[in-house]
Amino acid sequence: MLQLDHITVIAPDLAEGVAHVRACLDIDVPFGRKHPYMGTQNHLLQLGPAVYLEIVAIDAEAPPPGRPRWFGLDDRAAVRKAWDDGLRLRGWVTRTDDIDAILPLHEDMLGQKVRLSTSDAHFFFAIPADGSLPGHGVAPSVIDRVGRPPPVATMHDARAVLQALTVEHPEPARVAALYDTLDIDMPPTVRPGAQLRYSALIGTPAGLKELT
Repeated sequence: MLQLDHITVIAPDLAEGVAHVRACLDIDVPFGRKHPYMGTQNHLLQLGPAVYLEIVAIDAEAPPPGRPRWFGLDDRAAVRKAWDDGLRLRGWVTRTDDIDAILPLHEDMLGQKVRLSTSDAHFFFAIPADGSLPGHGVAPSVIDRVGRPPPVATMHDARAVLQALTVEHPEPARVAALYDTLDIDMPPTVRPGAQLRYSALIGTPAGLKELT
């Protein structure tokens, strides 16, 4: 079974991403970390005991990673167009303790297992060969931290809690069936809509806010 790990604002640059989240949630999200293995960087915020928000963008100071970046970030024109169209919360990541059991069934959509190393550990992440969002954005990415829990406790706690994640899509029944097939615990609520669009309801000290 896949479990929601984090939701991702995919930004043309970090400053725009942080400003957008501040406008939506009235929270300043602090810097998280650089990803030298992907040429990206992020800001991170707790959204509960086991879920968090990531704002991710290309690290302009990093050398090219030698492979397509995750979250479709190499297609800068597409990232900018989606951003300007108001589509900013565009990625979400699910976790598993056995990525080798998941991917053989769904590799064409979710991508291939990539081993990525930090300074003190390694993890696996499923990335399509071209770095695009899985399933054209409707499916989640998959992470396997090799037995370690998500690092939520180390992130900034602004007393924000994810209440609901929703996806709109022109074919809601197909999307709901996909989530059933992927065996996702508490998947996004699926609603009909003119285009693929995510939104998240987040409880904050200033009340319930919507992140898009």
